[in-house]
Order: sequence, then structure tokens, then C-alpha cells
Amino acid sequence: MITPYFLENFWGEKNNGFDVLYHNMKHGQISSKELTDFIRERSTIEEAYARSMTKLAKSAGNFSQLGTFAPVWDVFKSSTEKLASCHMELVRKLQELIKEVQKYVEEQAKAHKKTKEEVASTLEAVQNIQTTSQALQKSKEIYNAKTVEQERLRKEGATQRDVDKAGVKAKKATETYKSYVEKYATAKSEFEQKMAETAQRFQDIEENHILHMKTIIQSYSQSVDETHVQIGEVHNEFVRNIENTSVESLIQKLAESKGTGKERPGPIEFEECNAAIATEGAKPRKRKPFGIPGRRKDKDTDSTESTEVEAANTANGAPPGYYGAIDIQNANVPQVDAEGFCIRPEANENDAKENSFYSSSDSEDEDEPRKFHVEIKPVQPNNGTHQNRATIDELKASIGNIILSPSTSGQMRRNQSSDELAKSRVPTSYELANNDLLSLDPFSPTLAAGSSLSVSSSTVPVPNRPTTPLTAGALVPPPRPSSRPKLPTGKLTGINEIVRPFSPPKTSNASPPPTAPLARAESSSSLSSNASLSAGNTPTVGTSRGPSPVTLASQDALPIAVAFTESVNAYFKGADPTKCIVKITGDMTFSFPMGIIKVFTNNPSPAVLTFKLKNTSRLEQILPNQQLLYSDPSQSDSNTKDFWFNMQALTSYLRKASDQNPSASYYNVDILKYQVLSDGIHSTPLNLTVYWKCTPSTSDLRVDYRYNPESMAIPGPLTNVQILVPVDGGVTGMQSIPNSIWNSEQNKCLWKLSDISEKSENEGAGSLRAKFELSNGPSSPSTLAVQFMSDGSTLSGVDMDLLGSGYRLSLNKKRFATGRYMADC
Repeated sequence: MITPYFLENFWGEKNNGFDVLYHNMKHGQISSKELTDFIRERSTIEEAYARSMTKLAKSAGNFSQLGTFAPVWDVFKSSTEKLASCHMELVRKLQELIKEVQKYVEEQAKAHKKTKEEVASTLEAVQNIQTTSQALQKSKEIYNAKTVEQERLRKEGATQRDVDKAGVKAKKATETYKSYVEKYATAKSEFEQKMAETAQRFQDIEENHILHMKTIIQSYSQSVDETHVQIGEVHNEFVRNIENTSVESLIQKLAESKGTGKERPGPIEFEECNAAIATEGAKPRKRKPFGIPGRRKDKDTDSTESTEVEAANTANGAPPGYYGAIDIQNANVPQVDAEGFCIRPEANENDAKENSFYSSSDSEDEDEPRKFHVEIKPVQPNNGTHQNRATIDELKASIGNIILSPSTSGQMRRNQSSDELAKSRVPTSYELANNDLLSLDPFSPTLAAGSSLSVSSSTVPVPNRPTTPLTAGALVPPPRPSSRPKLPTGKLTGINEIVRPFSPPKTSNASPPPTAPLARAESSSSLSSNASLSAGNTPTVGTSRGPSPVTLASQDALPIAVAFTESVNAYFKGADPTKCIVKITGDMTFSFPMGIIKVFTNNPSPAVLTFKLKNTSRLEQILPNQQLLYSDPSQSDSNTKDFWFNMQALTSYLRKASDQNPSASYYNVDILKYQVLSDGIHSTPLNLTVYWKCTPSTSDLRVDYRYNPESMAIPGPLTNVQILVPVDGGVTGMQSIPNSIWNSEQNKCLWKLSDISEKSENEGAGSLRAKFELSNGPSSPSTLAVQFMSDGSTLSGVDMDLLGSGYRLSLNKKRFATGRYMADC
């Protein structure tokens, strides 16, 4: 039986023992996962080592097999292969062990979830005694003050009425103080009972956890030990084989395998010269350096030919009659027909070779022409199209196997789209240079690739979750502005008869437009931000110009600031709200003052920074920074989620940020990213509808907009509203209501609107109208781009609370802005 250490050491003045023990239990699950990672890494190392040893064994087999030392390489090869096998066996054992640890992690998570439910009453008792203790201390202070006040009045000789009045207050304070003393006694009794049971339960959980972890480590150690034994046996075998390979055996093996014979050269005796034979052999002769088989001379077949051949044979140094007579006329020379084809004899091929005159005479005259017998095989007759068809099919098969590299630019664009779709990008800045949409080109190739005009639905992945269709009558047409200025007749006519926007959607089988605009329009804020943030990777640690740095003491509640930043991306198609595509992403950033780094560094065990993320049921996906945050996957509340920091990793990152920029007052750290559940056009802060009427001489444009407060958690004004429309066809003149800016160099029209909110005219509904005179019309209806932002609120309504003690929330900033916000007619 282990001493109940938890029961005796986790009380204290602030009654924080329960919180420490609970988080210690959660850290046990983290330790189990980290042990899994350690064993997996060891398995990876062993596998890489085994593969390297196998490669080395193959190298040993490819070394030179020449020389006396060659047989030794076989010993090295065999031993190295066995070593590789030993390490691969260890890899197999470690993989089995990893499966056991993962099973334990799952069981541990279930046990922790059950324990959390069982100790909920203890948590209530802890909170009760903490609240009661604070109230008791406050009532005690009031009681002492009132009692002292009453006694002071008596001593100073105050009126009896004042003394009685002070006495009443003192009596009331005394009763309140006594009641809190009684409440504290009750809360203390309940707390001690619950805490004692829970502390012992937490210790039992830790004992079982450590025992199980030790069992896993023993299995790990045993596997490694068995491998070391096997490696030792292989090494001993290698030593024995080297010892048994003696010098004599190596030399003997070379002699037996490469020996050239045991017979030594015999004696040679002197032989006298035969003058007659030597004289014959010394006669001059005419011969060629070499002869070509199958070549013969064309000579007249008269009676003198055999005599010449006989003379030539004699001239070779052989005795007369040694070669015999050769019948040239009867020689088996291949016959050639009129077309140059060889006429094959019916005789046996071997006989033909034996009888044919394919030899070269040493007495040939090199000045005479030489003839070659060439056999040309005629083309086989074509018996139809079967052979041609087979050849064509083979050619097609060969061509079909050729892989053509795609266009570099096109492939990169598709890859980029996939990457952007997989990541949640959140803007870091919402301000344009010069605060002007004209300073950028939202319809450049980068943006154009995201519009429905230039992206085919066959090349764009369709999201798994379609936008929610709207029911008929869900949207009310906005009222026409009552004070809209009017132009003279004929100036802006031609589009007034069009149906008002936001009317109930018509039943249609038409499919929604491709979702490429949102696949590419992640969150580039004012259509110009290039900042890319990816959760789960190394956190982006930046600096912030906040208030002046404060001097922090370790006992103070440390100030923490948080910012929620969201980006809304939308694509409107015509007046049909069911075709609106929406995607909303966001990120959460913590800001730490410079002084907190010193507190963390000087305190080896700082208080764990814990927070609760609220309203998470409105989120589709949450991506926490896995290097800095821990979370409890077993939480049952779908609307909240608890997170706590890896304090060691947080301290390391803040220290690194301080080293890079020591003059900064605050340091920002990306905590998590999220994607918000969207409900089609209902989730857009500003509904849009675009109408075009294009003729060869003019183009009429109308943009209807409507403020949608229902899309925001707390409705706020949309600021910095700008609408940009490119117009082609050679614009020579423009009239617009309200007034807009025309950029002739970029052929773009820009409206800058004042803030839009429920307090605006017509509750934030209105229209923009323009008439363009053309010299090279008609123009093509284009996609317009919109930007706006709003401070003080978010679209998702996500919020957070700090949990535990040691930290306080000094600032909670919320903001959303447009990413890619576009509309087509």
C-alpha cells in the first residue's frame, strides 16, 4: 500500500489542489501519447538502420572477387545481412508494442472522461468553499470596521442616536459574519470529504497509469535486449568465421580455382636444318594480308585456270599436288535471277556450304575486281489488312504510353488552389495601400482564376457540404430609397424594368456556379494581403505596438490580450440567393506583454494558462496550434472546448521572439484557426445583386445592396465600403449615382460609400447605377469586387474565458473583413 501523498499534500490556502490534480491526470494521457511517439521514432531509426545494413551487404557482395582476399567478402555479406535481419525483427516488435500503447491511450481517455463526470461534485465543493472563503473574509472586514466605529463613537462622546445607529450596523455585520462562519464550516466539511475521496482517486489513477507505463517500458526493454543478444550471436559467429578463414585456406582456394596447371615446360633439343624444304619455303610468293570469306574472282573458265590454281597452291609452300585440283565450273556458286534475287538450290544447306566456293586464294591479284554475293529477300506479299491493323494498334499503344508534362503555369495554378483550399488563411491587415481598391487589380490572373468566368467546373473540386438553399419568401425586397436623386430622362434608362433583387428564389434545376471563387478566395483581407498563416505548424510570432510595457511581478495576475479576426468570402450569382456561395474563416491570437517573459523564465513552474472557447457549435472545424496547445477530446459539451498551454513550449517561443525583436512591447502568437458554419446568403453581411444591359454604344449597370444584421453576432456598421467594377469596350464617358471614380488607365469604376448599418438610409439598402458610353462596344458583363470591414464583432460569435488563476484578460478584440467578396450578373 502506497502512502496517500495526494491526500496529504494538495490542500493549501487557496484550495487549488483539485485543479492541479485534475490537470496532472490529463498530463498522463499526454505522456502516453509522447511515449508512443518515442517508440515510433525508435522504430523508424531501427528500420532506417536495417535498410542501410541491407544496402551495405549488397555492396559487400559487389566488391572485387579477384585476389586472395575475395572469399572474406562473403563472410562480411552474410554477417551484415543477419544484422539487418535482427534490426528488422526489432522493428516488427516495436510496431506491435505501438499498437498496445495506442489501445491503452484510448482506454485511458475513456477512463478520464468517466472520472471527470464522477468528480464533478468535488469541483462544485471546491468552487463553493472558494466563494464562501472570499465572502467570509469580506464580512469579517466589515464586522471589524463596524465594531471599531461603534467603539470610537462611544469614546468620543457622540450622541446616543449615533451610537445606537452604529450599534445596529455592528450587530448586522456580526450576524452576517457569523452566518458566513457557519456556511464556511458546512462548506469546509463537504470540501474535506469530497477532496479526500477525490485525491485518493486521483492517486489510484496515477498508480495504475505508472504501472501500465512501466509494463510498456519493460516490453520495450525486453525487445531491445533480445535484439542485442541476437546481434551478439551474429558478431560471435562473424569472429569465428574470420578465425576459421586461415591464410593457408585462402591461398589454397586461389591456387585451386585460378591455377594454370601443374606440368612444367619440357626440354627442347637442337634440330638440324633441312635445306631442300627450307629452299622451297623461301620462294617469293604473292599473297594478301587477309581474305574475305565468300569472295571469288571472275575468271575465264578456260583450260588454263586449273594450272594457275595449282601453281598458286605450290607457291604457298606446299608440295605439288597437296591441295588437289579445283573445278571452278562445277563449284557450288549461288545463282542469281534477273531481278537480283538468289535462287536457292534444293540441296541440303550444309552440303551447299561444303561445296560452295567461299574461300580466298593466296594467289589472287588485288588489281582484279572482286565480286560479293549478296542475298536480298523480297518483300512478303500482303495478304490483307490484318498485318497493317496489328502494326497500327501497336503504334497507338506505344503513343498512349507516352506521358506529356502539363503546362507549368497551369499545373502550378491548380496546385496552388488545392493548397489554399486545404489551409485556413486569415488576414493580418485589412487596410489597402492608400485605402483605395484602384491600387490593385482584383481581376488579375490570380483573382481571375477564382472567378466563375474563367474557371471550368470540371477542373474545380466541389465542396462536400453544399450551401443551404433558401426557402421561398425568406428574403424581403429592400425598399427603394425615398430620397434617391433623379437624372434627366434618358440618362440612366434601360434597367429600371428589371425585377428587384432579393426576391423569393424561383424553382430551378440549374446547378450552382463552380465553387472556385471560394476555393481560391480564402482570406486575403482587402484583396491584397499576402500573409499566410497555417495552424499546426510553427506559430507565427509577431510584434504588436500596444500600450507601454508594464513591470510584472510573479505574484500578480498576468495580463493577456486576445483577438478574434474573421474573413468572409462570398460569391453572388444573379438575383438567385440559392446560388450564393459563402465561406467564413477566422483565427485567434494571444498577445503577451514583454514583462511576462521574465516572469516565465524566473519561475520554473508557472501557472498553466487555460481558457475555454465558447460557442464552438457554430464552427465547422477547429485547428489548434498543436505545438503550444493541449485539449481534451473527451469533452461532452459541444458548445465549449477547453484548451491549456504547454508552458515550456510557450516560454521557449516567447524567449525566441524577444531575442529576435528585444524592443517590442508585446508579442503576438497564433493560437488556433477555425472555419464557421455558413448558411448561404444568410451568412453574408452585405447582400449583392448585379444587373448589366450592354449595347454597342452604351452599357448600363445597376448594383443593389442590402445590409444583413442577422449575419453578425452583434450587428455593427460596415466601414471602408468600396465597390470596384472593370468595364471594357472603350469607355468614353460615364454618369453614375452616387458619384464614382473612373480610372481610364485601368478601365475601372470605383464607388466609395459611407458606413452601412441599420441606422443608414432605408436600413442599409440601396442601389448604385452607372451608364458608360462606349467607342468599341458592346462591353462584356464583368465580375465586381467588394471590400468592407467591421470592428467590435464577429460573424461566428465565438468568444473565450480564462480559467483558473494567475492570469487576467486585459483586452478582447473582435473584427471581421472581406476576403474575396464578388458578384456576377
